Amino acid sequence: MQFLVISRRLTEKFSDAEFEPIVPLEGARARYLHSIGFTRQIWHRADQPGACQVVEAESLDEAKGHLSTLPLAGAGMIEFEIIPLIPYAGFNREVSS
Repeated sequence: MQFLVISRRLTEKFSDAEFEPIVPLEGARARYLHSIGFTRQIWHRADQPGACQVVEAESLDEAKGHLSTLPLAGAGMIEFEIIPLIPYAGFNREVSS
């Protein structure tokens, strides 16, 4: 099952200086999650610090488990919105002319 994950750094609670040493660790972990097929696509957000990604897991609990291994999550410096996705039905129907 695929999920859309929207993350947001908690910049109102933590300073740039507090994020700075953890960000490289976050990148390394994100690369690992991509290498095992969990993260399928990932982007930085243009509107605020954070990321959006499409991930694949057997369940919501599995997705949460992988996301919890990210260093910013472990430090309580990021929050996630996790949205389960289903196939778009419009591509499965014939269109009458």
